[in-house]
Amino acid sequence: MALNFELVTPEKLLRSEEVHMVVVPGTEGDFGVLERHAPVMSTIRDGAIQIFATPGATPETIRVEGGFAEVNDKGLTILAEKIVDEG
Repeated sequence: MALNFELVTPEKLLRSEEVHMVVVPGTEGDFGVLERHAPVMSTIRDGAIQIFATPGATPETIRVEGGFAEVNDKGLTILAEKIVDEG
């Protein structure tokens, strides 16, 4: 089983994929989302989203500045105000 994850900015859809888990930098603290997570909406603080492709995998990190996260029966959608390019 996998979590449907989408990462969106005002400009475009950046990611749409099945992953094991995503850790989100919520304004009230970091929270992990797995498949079948209870529905929730949260604002996001500046920080790093950690994406785990499989259980035990090294996470991919994407830095964001602000936004919202929504978990529903379809999965997790992150609406990021800005992606920080560290390259």
